[in-house]
Amino acid sequence: MREDWIAKRKNDSVKTQMYYAKQGIITEEMQYVADIEKIDAELLRAEIARGRCIIPANVNHPHQVPMAIGMVSSCKINANIGSSALASDISGEIEKVDVCLKYGADTIMDLSTGGDLDSIREAVVAHSTVPIGTVPIYQILHDCNDKIEDLNIETMLAVLEKQALQGVSYFTIHAGFLLSFMPHVAKRKMGIVSRGGSLMAAWMMHHHKENPFFDAYDAILDICRKHDVSLSLGDSLRPGCLFDASDEAQLSELKMLGELTLRAWEKDVQVMIEGPGHVPLNQIERNMKIEREYCHEAPFYILGPLVTDIAAGYDHISSAIGAAIGGWHGAAMLCYVTPKEHLGLPNAADVREGIIAYKIAAHAADIARGRKGARDVDDEMSDARYGFDWNRQFELALDPDRAREYHDETLPQDVFKDAEFCSMCGPKFCSYKITQEIVAKHGEDMVNV
Repeated sequence: MREDWIAKRKNDSVKTQMYYAKQGIITEEMQYVADIEKIDAELLRAEIARGRCIIPANVNHPHQVPMAIGMVSSCKINANIGSSALASDISGEIEKVDVCLKYGADTIMDLSTGGDLDSIREAVVAHSTVPIGTVPIYQILHDCNDKIEDLNIETMLAVLEKQALQGVSYFTIHAGFLLSFMPHVAKRKMGIVSRGGSLMAAWMMHHHKENPFFDAYDAILDICRKHDVSLSLGDSLRPGCLFDASDEAQLSELKMLGELTLRAWEKDVQVMIEGPGHVPLNQIERNMKIEREYCHEAPFYILGPLVTDIAAGYDHISSAIGAAIGGWHGAAMLCYVTPKEHLGLPNAADVREGIIAYKIAAHAADIARGRKGARDVDDEMSDARYGFDWNRQFELALDPDRAREYHDETLPQDVFKDAEFCSMCGPKFCSYKITQEIVAKHGEDMVNV
C-alpha cells in the first residue's frame, strides 16, 4: 500500500517521518494512522515532530501497514520471534509470523541468533505486514565468527546498512551502556541479562575502550535517516531480577539514553526507549515517570516488567501484570513475554499465549488511561453475554478460537449456540437468566424499591 507514497519521496535526502513532521507535512502514513487511531492528523504530526510518537516504517518495506507508537495512540504490543543455534528453521519462523499477525501483534522483533540469519530476516520481512525490529549485534557477532573481540565499526555499520536495505523498521542499539558503568554492574545480584549488553561488556572489557555503538552513533543515525529506520535505544542494564530493579546501573544508562535521544532528534531520526525488566509492582509507576523525565517523553517500550522472579513457566502472566500497570502509567508499547521465558526457545503455541496475555494488558491499559472508545468492545461483550449470543461472544474475544474451543469442550452441538446457559451453571442456576426473569416479573417494583 505504500509503494506510491514512497516513490513520491524517493529523491529526498532525508526520508524519516520525523523529518516530514517537522516540516509541517502530514504524510500519507500519518493520515492513515490518524484515521485508524481516530485522532486528529495534525495532532499526530505534532507529536511525531516533538518525538513523543513514532511511525516505524522503513522505506524498503512498502507492504508494511503504518502504525504508531506513542501516548497519543493506543498501547501497542511487540512479539519476539527468532531462531537459536539449537533450533533454526525458516518455515518455523514464518509460522510464528503468521501467529503474530493472526492474534494481533503490532510489531515483531526477529531475534534470530542461529542459522542463515540473512535468509531468515529476509523471509520474515517479506511475510510481515507489521514493522520488523532486530538487534543487529546478533548478526554482527555472527559476521565476526562469534568472536566479539573482533567486532569493528566497519563491520557494525555494514550490518546496519544491510538490514536497513532488507526493510527492518527499527534497530535495538545498545549505545547507552558506557565503560564507566561497569562498577555499577559489579554490585548486582544478576549482572547483565541483556544479550546485547553482555556482548558490549565483553568487548569493552577486552579492549578497555568505549562502547563502539556509542562512538559510531552519528554514523548509525545517518543510516537510519536515509532509510527511515527508527531506533529502539536498548536497555543493556535492565534489571534481570527484583533485587536489581531501579538500581544505579539501570538509571545511569537511562540518563545516557536521554542524551542519545536528543542527538537522534537533531538528525530527524525517530526514537523509542527500551525499559525494564524485572520490577516490583510498587516501583513500576516511578520507573515510567523517570523515563519521561530523563528521555524527554520519548515513547517507552517495556519488557514486562515481571513483578516476581518465581513464575517460571507462567512468566507471561507475571509480566502481563506489570505490563498493564506500566501501560496505564505511560508505556507506549509492551514487549511480550511467553511461558518459555527463562526456560527455552518459544514455539508458535508459546507465541500465541504471549500475544494474548499482552493484548489483555495493553487493552486494560487503554481502558485505565480513559482512551476514547477503548471500552466499547467490553460493553458489546457484556451485551452479548447477557443476551446469550454465544457466536458474538466468540467474535469479540481477543482469542476467538480459544473462546469457542472452551465453550464447545462440553457443549459442542450447534443447538447449544442458542442455549441460555453454559456448562458451568446449566439451565437452572444461570444468574443472567434468573435476573432477566426477575426483571420481567418485577421490573417496576425494582425501580420503586
